[in-house]
Amino acid sequence: MVGTAGLKNLEVTGIVGVYPHERERPQPVFFDVEVDYDLAPAARSDALADAVDYDGIAAAVGELVRQRRFALLETMAEAAAALILDRIDRAQRVRLEVRKPRAVPAAACAFVRVERARP
Repeated sequence: MVGTAGLKNLEVTGIVGVYPHERERPQPVFFDVEVDYDLAPAARSDALADAVDYDGIAAAVGELVRQRRFALLETMAEAAAALILDRIDRAQRVRLEVRKPRAVPAAACAFVRVERARP
């Protein structure tokens, strides 16, 4: 029984941008993360050990963004998707959107969306 678990509007602060003023201090970015996996073991056991730990996803993505200094949202999104697939063996597919508020003055945010699956 494949299902999806994830996070909406996860706020993380880090360096992202190509302009000098963007490289000076951390800015907020927001992630939506969806992880497809077989929910049946978790549904039967009601145990976190059989589920996707979205608190762990939040911590890992937060650490990634805080440790690296990204120029592009594209690089940030790819790195986060790869990290999730690497750390969660049961993940079959990851869909991820990262948004940067105020990246363009006339828009609420800029965003990049990626979808990656295990080979």
